[in-house]
Amino acid sequence: MRARRYGSAVAVLCVAVVVAALWPVYVRPRVDRPAAADAVLVLGGAHDGREELGLRLARDGFAPRVVFSNPYETSARMNRICHGGYRVEVICFDPAPRTTRGEGMELARMARVRGWRRVIVVTFTPHISRARYVIGKCWDGELLFVDPRPRLSVPRWGYDYVYQSVGYAKAFFEDC
Repeated sequence: MRARRYGSAVAVLCVAVVVAALWPVYVRPRVDRPAAADAVLVLGGAHDGREELGLRLARDGFAPRVVFSNPYETSARMNRICHGGYRVEVICFDPAPRTTRGEGMELARMARVRGWRRVIVVTFTPHISRARYVIGKCWDGELLFVDPRPRLSVPRWGYDYVYQSVGYAKAFFEDC
């Protein structure tokens, strides 16, 4: 019985250490102030306010265009965005592969063709650090990261700790 309690205490302590160590990576990542940019790139994922934030940044004059990653098979929201009439240029693309790496590859291609030097990237809080790492491997221009600060449940935070950590490990071995 004593060994079981000791094992449980060690497990709880290990989880607490991992959560604390990764807190600045996933919960409080470095977020940038928006500044004038060539484009706003909205990464695919949950419809958690990122699309609206990307459009608002362009509307507020930070960039003349918004580029949306649209890896969704069918999404009424993305269909409206990609085919809606906006005062700013809206570009939608389906990344290949349908990952952050694919989004970074497409950003690098567009930036090279269009001469972009600074892009504001919109994603959600737990993904910012990994997206900065992955996209930074693909493109050496200036990246400013912002997020809509969605409310996430404790189970969702736990899922993202694991998911983003696995994604980091995978990205470490991949080139862009």
